Amino acid sequence: MFPKVPDYHKPNKPQVPNGLGIIYVLVSATYLFLLDYFDKGLRTQNGIASVSALTLVACILFGGFMGLLDDWMDLRWRYKALLPILASLPLAALRQGTPTMSTYFWGTINFGAYGGLGRLAFYFGVIPLIVTITTNTINQLGGLNGLETVCPSIVLFGLLLGSSSGFQVFLYVPLLAYVILAFFNVQGKLFVGNTGSFAIGLTIAAYAIIANVEQTLVISILPYIFNSSLILLTVFLSGKKASMLLEEKKLTSQSRRSLVTLITYHNPLNERQVVTIVSFLITVSTALALVVEFLMH
Repeated sequence: MFPKVPDYHKPNKPQVPNGLGIIYVLVSATYLFLLDYFDKGLRTQNGIASVSALTLVACILFGGFMGLLDDWMDLRWRYKALLPILASLPLAALRQGTPTMSTYFWGTINFGAYGGLGRLAFYFGVIPLIVTITTNTINQLGGLNGLETVCPSIVLFGLLLGSSSGFQVFLYVPLLAYVILAFFNVQGKLFVGNTGSFAIGLTIAAYAIIANVEQTLVISILPYIFNSSLILLTVFLSGKKASMLLEEKKLTSQSRRSLVTLITYHNPLNERQVVTIVSFLITVSTALALVVEFLMH
């Protein structure tokens, strides 16, 4: 049913089914639609919850479509970098999230205090920026079994813990579905593909905005931001991309052009060890984000 692609970081490059992130998209969308249908009364009382579930569905579906398009056509990065802006439209059009953002260093920033112009800047400036950065940075940290599944699952779990109970229900099934995919992905039995990485990236960004935990999101994805910054910097300065060599079942790199190549620079490690180190870094950043959120409240 699913096209197979070679696993370049394993001996003999075995063929592995790709694009199974579509399972996450379908399961999550079905769950959120049912959640909205059977719990409509409660959501009407909450005011924004009914719209929030449907908005999250729209973002996940757009992420899945964008990933499928990339898997089929192998889009250039200039297009992939801009497409998430369109995915932020449901959040902006339905006025999801509040124009008030709490920050640890600068206190509370209230865009609403500046009237219609401030709200316009939040919904059509800040929101697209958050969605674009989050989606692209998560998509860029991949290539090894577990990076595209385990790491985003850690961030999503952190957002669940850092948000209020009224919103947590939106993530129960999506998180479970992605963890199950991560279990098989780590074993090298499937790839979620761009379909999965874009969908989970948009889930993370959209949920953070809906639940008003943008600060928790930014701190949690610091390793992602560092990785993307390193990749873009080296591409702009040298025009070269990050790459690794497979030698005797271990990965090594002769350059430091990404987080993964920085870890394996003249330091041969097997795939599982590299993924464990990156996952640990993201666990630390996510834990730090939760500590900051706790201190602020």
